[in-house]
Amino acid sequence: MNKASNHLQRLRYSILGSALLALLVAPTVQAAPAATPSLHVQAQSWVEVAPDKATLNARLWENTPAVSSLEDTDSEALSEARGRLENRASQLIEAMEAVGIEQRAINAGSLNVYPDRVAGPRNDNGEYDTLTRTRLERPFSVELTDLGQLGDVLDALIGAGVNALDGVQFDLQDRDAATDEALTKALEKARHKAELMASTLDTELGHVQRIEETQSPIFQPRMMAMRAESDAMGSGSASSDYRPGTIRIDAEVNVEWALKGQDAQDRPNSDEAAQE
Repeated sequence: MNKASNHLQRLRYSILGSALLALLVAPTVQAAPAATPSLHVQAQSWVEVAPDKATLNARLWENTPAVSSLEDTDSEALSEARGRLENRASQLIEAMEAVGIEQRAINAGSLNVYPDRVAGPRNDNGEYDTLTRTRLERPFSVELTDLGQLGDVLDALIGAGVNALDGVQFDLQDRDAATDEALTKALEKARHKAELMASTLDTELGHVQRIEETQSPIFQPRMMAMRAESDAMGSGSASSDYRPGTIRIDAEVNVEWALKGQDAQDRPNSDEAAQE
């Protein structure tokens, strides 16, 4: 009887010890914290800024005499065409300086040379012969930081006999300031929307959880074209054809706030919990 009792007692201690050991080595299971209530807002805004910079693009060119496509262009004709072009380019730069444009604001591009095909007289078969000439061309650009000079510069370019005016590009001298303003307005609009929704739903905004710029401020210079071929240049001053208008810059953001509510007040602050 004593042996049976001792056996049962040892068995009981063994079971209790195994159970205690299992409790000690079992991983601690913690309940996942409840998700913090949050408010997500998307906002888009823009600014419209008057340009304070303009770039005018123009071209000068000279052609050699047209010859049969079977003939080579005379080197002397090329030299003469280049001489005429360089002389006109010098006159154009002088005309720009005469209206107050600094030399550093005038950019004379590289010389471009390419063949140009034109229709010649009819041959014995009644068909037009194809003639070839060589065009020598130089592009020019003039940068203005005083838009009040725009009309005078246009008149000077036309007076200098440019073959083509390729348009005016309006821009901003300080793009960063304008893009920062657009982004700031988008963020302010996001906060206004969030505060409005939170107030309407009887809750309160907490700390910002996430900020995302979904669309970087888009800046696009405003381009205005102008035709400056012979008939257009004969119409007089072209300054009245230009209206700078405004340049629009868009920005868009996503912002997420934590919400302060009864549930949030019952839980420890997330920052404090992270420090513990």
